[in-house]
Amino acid sequence: MRVAGIGFRQAASLASLSDALARAGAADALATSPAKAQAPVMRALAARTGLPLLAVEVAGIATPTQSPRILARLGTGSLAEAAALAALGPGARIVAPRVTSQDGMATAAVAEGDPA
Repeated sequence: MRVAGIGFRQAASLASLSDALARAGAADALATSPAKAQAPVMRALAARTGLPLLAVEVAGIATPTQSPRILARLGTGSLAEAAALAALGPGARIVAPRVTSQDGMATAAVAEGDPA
């Protein structure tokens, strides 16, 4: 199974999230933090893609890429990568590292593994 983790700024649009997802690659589900999962733009992305939306805790998850801003705010180096890994549990691996939408408002990463 492949899960796309999604991170985004508060002002991100559906086009921003869609662009980041397209840059990261195909997935079977979407994942983000519980707070971001409640955002209308994230729910719109799930509706548009028809993919299930998973809300997962990301703090403390080691990620291949590191953003000092995200590390300070969320306790992980990349919300997108951490969400993708957390959704799949132990043994998951990043197959598409964090990419950023063209407008810089959203990120996506894809992990592969067996759901927890």
